[in-house]
Amino acid sequence: MTKKLKVIISYPPLSGEGTPLLSQNRQFQRFKEPTYIYPVVPASAATLLKEAGFDVIWNDCIAQGWTYKRFLDFIKQEKPDLIAFETKTPVVKQHWRIIDDLKNLTAYGLQLKTALFGDHVTALPEESLKNSKVDFVITGGDYDFLLLNVCRSMAEGSFAGLEAGIWYREGGQIRDTGKFKLDHNLNSLPFIDRDITKWKLYAYKNGNYKRTPGTYIMSGRDCWWGKCTFCSWPTLYPQFRVRKPGNVLDEIGALINDHKVREIMDDTGTFPVGHWLKEFCKGMIDEGYNKKVYFDCNMRFGSLSKEDYKLMKKANFRLLLFGLESANQVTLDRLKKNLQVEKVIEECRQARAAGLYPHITIMFGYPWESYADAKKTIQLGSYLLKKGYAYTVQATVVIPYPGSPLFQECKANGWLNTEDWSRFDMKEPVMKISMSEKETLKLVQEIYKVGLNPEFLFNRFLSIRDLDDIKYFTRAGKKLVGHILDFKNP
Repeated sequence: MTKKLKVIISYPPLSGEGTPLLSQNRQFQRFKEPTYIYPVVPASAATLLKEAGFDVIWNDCIAQGWTYKRFLDFIKQEKPDLIAFETKTPVVKQHWRIIDDLKNLTAYGLQLKTALFGDHVTALPEESLKNSKVDFVITGGDYDFLLLNVCRSMAEGSFAGLEAGIWYREGGQIRDTGKFKLDHNLNSLPFIDRDITKWKLYAYKNGNYKRTPGTYIMSGRDCWWGKCTFCSWPTLYPQFRVRKPGNVLDEIGALINDHKVREIMDDTGTFPVGHWLKEFCKGMIDEGYNKKVYFDCNMRFGSLSKEDYKLMKKANFRLLLFGLESANQVTLDRLKKNLQVEKVIEECRQARAAGLYPHITIMFGYPWESYADAKKTIQLGSYLLKKGYAYTVQATVVIPYPGSPLFQECKANGWLNTEDWSRFDMKEPVMKISMSEKETLKLVQEIYKVGLNPEFLFNRFLSIRDLDDIKYFTRAGKKLVGHILDFKNP
């Protein structure tokens, strides 16, 4: 390396009502009650850059509550060589404007380069280069490895060594290095430097945690199923890779011992199952980590047996996040969920019988569903929540993000009401559907209002076991009210 670059990985302030869930979120949304998700891959990028000798600064203005003026003053003061943003569809236009603002700071002695990464620019890389002054667009999900590659190329003063998957400017022309490759060894990654990435910003205001402080890891990238048509993350990770169980366990041990973490959420799109899961659970038990930390993960219906659930409970798994999405079999088949509706209740029962807590995700506003179809989803979701078979719920409006098969289906069938990306923020349906906007948002509110149902509240009261439960329900109550307001009709 011939030059020591200063690099900032930033989430700049964004305009709009509510707290934007931008960092490592598969579906962008704004919450009235703040929620922050620790962004694992950007944090991994910061760690790689630090270990390679670069001067790295972590700057999450959203989690820190910075104004735009403070952000610009910070950039003027630090004078970085490169600033990189994670971006998503609803805010990409704001990021274009911010990048252009940064490029106009030359009067302050800045000659900085800018980079964008994330699912939107992976699907539409050239768009950002044509609509802003961004210098690099990093495609694919291994943007930690690729950002390091960009920085090394900048330090050496040559683009000859750029890896596949990077778009850039050279001689006034837009160039690219071809299709990205997921050929990086995840087990070679250093454990994330939690301090340099200010992990405590994300350790408390997150509805998944019963115990705090909590944090996120990723055992794999991203989902071993990877076929759901609404999901944009297969754009980042068209093939599934997983770390070795021992490598993940070592990271968990470090989080427990060095940072006193009390709950860990693994944000792999779907947690590994089969032999990998059994080896991991055995390691959690053998190392005694099951007595020190709760463990949460994303899971798929139909992936686990009764014995798996029991073993996971013994390993101190707590919250399992399941994508239900709809109670209509036609919809599940069209989404390629590989899920039978009639099995959902029994699977939730099995998980609860083992002492685990299912969290279900539901969406409303499919172009092919009627209002009566959507009410079936309300009925199933409400039943699961009232009976305590599902512990918590996340409900949203379906958004077809660029890069997803659903987006392509919308383009082919003329289903899109708009391609103004700023409107893809779950505040309204952007597809042509049989229901009105008011009806759609009311459905989302209706499933959240189950949290005010006497039967639901009674079952939650009976589940209280300790002070952590009381604190958890207090936080959950605030977030429940926030979610109801999030989908209030404009």
